[in-house]
Amino acid sequence: MPEDQNLRQETFITPERFVREQVHEEGSLRGRLLIASCCSGSYLAKAMVARYKEHLDWTGGGSEVLSLEDVDFRFSDTESCARLDMHVSGHDVFLFQALLDPTVQQGVDANYMAFLISARAFREHGANHVTAVLPYLAYGRQDKPTKFMREPTTAKLMADLSLAAGVDRLLTWHAHADQLQGFYGNTSVTILNALTLFIEEFQRFRARKDVIVVAPDAGASRFVTYFSRALNLKSAIASKHRPRPEAATITEVIGDFSGKRVAIVLDDMISSGGTIYETVKRLAMDYGIREVYVGASHNLCLDIAYERLSSLHADYHLRQVVVTNSIPQTSAFQTLPFLSVKCLSDTLSRVINRIHYNRSVSQLFYQGQGRRKLVSAV
Repeated sequence: MPEDQNLRQETFITPERFVREQVHEEGSLRGRLLIASCCSGSYLAKAMVARYKEHLDWTGGGSEVLSLEDVDFRFSDTESCARLDMHVSGHDVFLFQALLDPTVQQGVDANYMAFLISARAFREHGANHVTAVLPYLAYGRQDKPTKFMREPTTAKLMADLSLAAGVDRLLTWHAHADQLQGFYGNTSVTILNALTLFIEEFQRFRARKDVIVVAPDAGASRFVTYFSRALNLKSAIASKHRPRPEAATITEVIGDFSGKRVAIVLDDMISSGGTIYETVKRLAMDYGIREVYVGASHNLCLDIAYERLSSLHADYHLRQVVVTNSIPQTSAFQTLPFLSVKCLSDTLSRVINRIHYNRSVSQLFYQGQGRRKLVSAV
């Protein structure tokens, strides 16, 4: 066969050849799986890929997991740029980024810009899908203007920018408000539920009469209600007032504390730690609580929070704080003897697997009485 004819057969795609390659190389109608990461997201992407490979080995799957790390960099004038070192056309891309990374000297805005530019790079170079994996969704607390203040709904702006960059799905962990889903229009938003993680973490307290679950504010009350019902525990809610941003005052804790000596306090995040500090302090001083356990999906690793948590542990019966690695944890926080960091790699590996093969994600998580939970973060 002439050389030019061989070349023509190798470079021209027929329907039969496409089907063969689809089955052999990709396996999913969404395209071949590619786990990509910006620099600040690589810590979790690496752990997720390793866990994904373990699942493949356990189930007899022999497929390779493609990964592309640290796709972004900065020029000397601090401009961000993304550069792809492989062909990505036709791939199903899951792009990891830690929008807040307290382990490096780079702020949320710089990390967000690096993420947007990287997403655009994959879209412009032919990726079938670009799913944003943003475990901590920065700007989520700016989901509405502060009352009586002239502020924008910045969370909606960030959603618009993500869509303009080419993101066609968002995967995040315990977002600040469910209404954030509506900011992304027709784009699918998967907000992973932290309920399963905390149910398994605090399973040892199930049905104990001396334990009460406390929501530190009204925003956490719904989450706490589901949690307390799942473990057959009583619940309470703190009445919180913010005299100014980043400051909190707990006026009272509403609930029946008769016979209670252990409290579990659950919230979506620890920022400055002011809300947790005031809640735990009041539980110890006014309600006779002798052991306090705190669960938070995100720890922002602020210095003031470190000081407050240390004070609670020393003076107000704080026994344990459970957080996740949705945000890279600083060495200072990791050395706290009472702080436990749960890795999201197992949960994300299972969720990404199901999204990649167009299967339901919701059945992986606790959904109420009678519904079995299948996985958790470990």
